[in-house]
Amino acid sequence: MDIIERLNWRYATKKFDAKRRLSEAKIDILKQAFNLTATSYGLQTLKLILIEDKDKREGLVAHAFGQRQVADASHLMVLCVQDDINSKDVEAHFDNVAEIRATPESILEPFRDQLTETINSMDIPSKRSWATNQAYIALGNLMTVCAVEGIDSCPMEGFDKAALDAYLDLKALRLKSVLLLPVGYRAADDMFADFKKVRKAISETVIEI
Repeated sequence: MDIIERLNWRYATKKFDAKRRLSEAKIDILKQAFNLTATSYGLQTLKLILIEDKDKREGLVAHAFGQRQVADASHLMVLCVQDDINSKDVEAHFDNVAEIRATPESILEPFRDQLTETINSMDIPSKRSWATNQAYIALGNLMTVCAVEGIDSCPMEGFDKAALDAYLDLKALRLKSVLLLPVGYRAADDMFADFKKVRKAISETVIEI
């Protein structure tokens, strides 16, 4: 199938086949796709928590308002942002650039200083909001890769973030959850799989100038 066929095949899976598991190869593709997602300034202030443990995911159902996808999918992806972003993140990024690209510090220094100033001028809520917006980019990227790879997924905003953070002890990791993405394979009796997509005509959603 081509990409448009795959995107038509994709839907927000309401019922997963709890017996089917994603292969390690498929999981590796998703991990790489997350790591390759575009982020502002390339800072990668996002983290992905990948949960396979069934018992752990069963405990998360209550925090997801009873949505069984988090437990019945093959794996659960929790997209998180750092609880704070600071100059150390900038330093780490440019150190990585210098190592990988062998870029001289004389070239990097003005960009390093400018980004450090930008980050330091933002308050913590602004930083978290900025990082959260990028988490949605990662989510979209993962959903598209899932469609291409024949993996079902269900993007979820509807969960108790504070309760989930406490359950996973994300404070110890200095993270806050923002989005969930159960991934796996649709159940044969998920009636939503056969529903036709309802979308506006392209002429209504795309303005050409």
